[in-house]
Amino acid sequence: MKISKKLEPIVAGLSSSIIIGVLAFLSFETSTGFWLMFSFGSSTLIVLIFYESEFAQPGNIFFGHVLGIVIGIIFNEFLGMSFITLGLSVGTTVMLMMYLKVIHPPAAANPLIALFADVSYEFILFPIVSGSIVLIVLSSFINRTILGRKPSNLTLRSKYSKSKRRKSKKNMEG
Repeated sequence: MKISKKLEPIVAGLSSSIIIGVLAFLSFETSTGFWLMFSFGSSTLIVLIFYESEFAQPGNIFFGHVLGIVIGIIFNEFLGMSFITLGLSVGTTVMLMMYLKVIHPPAAANPLIALFADVSYEFILFPIVSGSIVLIVLSSFINRTILGRKPSNLTLRSKYSKSKRRKSKKNMEG
């Protein structure tokens, strides 16, 4: 089923509400742990609006969030919160996301969350790992089923555009 372009913003908005609502329900209405964190709001926007972006790919979402929170917790545990650690933790996250090729912009906020909220290592499992998985599964289902987007096209386009960029760089150099 393909949604018309006029209805797409409404469906994306409702879908964002559903994703965050499910995470909030799991957090507040069950005894399973905390599943929701602030940066998941912007992650939801990216996976539903910029779904073709490299930033919206499941690996980037999952590993970007895990990396960001781990760095924040490490900075908090060993150095505490200060204007220096706030800046350095985000800078370290951005640098490592680039090196590891798991760029997910909302996850750059995770070190700030870790430092301001003084979270412990348990925060990695709940809400980061658990919430990221729910976000990825629900957004994939919505993108495929409700919005009629084909994941194979997204992956092919991403790989194609990377190889096209490499070829054009070689052409410019040679």
